[in-house]
Amino acid sequence: MSKKIIAVVGATGEEGGGLARAILADPRGGFTVRALTRKPGSELARKLAKLGAEVVAADVNDARSLRAAFTGAHGAFCVTSSWEQSAPERELTQARAMAHAAKEAGVAHVLWSTQEDTRRFMPPGDARMPTLKGRYKVPQFDVKGESDAAFTDAGVPVTFVRTSLPWETLLLFGMGSKRNADGTLDFVLPTEDQKLPGLAAEDLGGCLHGIFQRGPQGVGRTVGLASEHLTGAEIARTLKHVLGQEVVYHSMSPEVYRTFNFPGAAELANMFHFMRDFATEYCAVRDPVLTRELNPRAQTLAQWLERNKARFLRAA
Repeated sequence: MSKKIIAVVGATGEEGGGLARAILADPRGGFTVRALTRKPGSELARKLAKLGAEVVAADVNDARSLRAAFTGAHGAFCVTSSWEQSAPERELTQARAMAHAAKEAGVAHVLWSTQEDTRRFMPPGDARMPTLKGRYKVPQFDVKGESDAAFTDAGVPVTFVRTSLPWETLLLFGMGSKRNADGTLDFVLPTEDQKLPGLAAEDLGGCLHGIFQRGPQGVGRTVGLASEHLTGAEIARTLKHVLGQEVVYHSMSPEVYRTFNFPGAAELANMFHFMRDFATEYCAVRDPVLTRELNPRAQTLAQWLERNKARFLRAA
């Protein structure tokens, strides 16, 4: 029996690439990959082709190329990049284009990578958090949550997938630990004593693959993913235990974090502000038990750190 095609938007990116590799690594899974990319001649695209993917040129800004790429596909993974151009309205247009293309192509199952629209919890006029870019509280979340309607309004059989903070984020400027003169590591997380869901980006693809494997039972549902929920203090203790180095945790409010001067600080501060004030609701949607049912290899922070210790220490 021939394998069903999964069209993967952003196949050379973090989320789409993880899904593509997970499917290609499972020869008995019943799926094959059609990797959509704007640059089919790139090194990452060539690597996917060597693994067995069908690489096609497609652009989420070009509705015609999307329809052609989705035609004949059983499933499609749809995602937008918030940090690529930082243009929320552009993301809305892209989501609508993907939804309509999936509908027109008759795709049987769509996974849409989304987040909460934080304005449902904290309206734009709420003074507790500054409004960004004219009408958003957390642009990278709000635009994805607002785009959910594009898929439902189009009548697409969709599963809404809400991801968590990638453990890899701890390697990034503005998030990672900083080395002090005495050799200790400073770690700051502006969610104070609230828990935060996390999941290694490299494990996300296996979870997405698992959702496709479950088939129609996921249609119409929201699936939240996390390998565990940890406070900032618990993350710091894990860092200390695995790295074997002293880690000093600084509990900080998002309001103070907002004053830091680095690219994206305002939006990150708003994101953590939302996660802090609505931690119960945010964590409840992201289920570690379900996550491991979908991907039994999903790593805890400690497991991920053990594998990435050298990389983490180089970034500190």
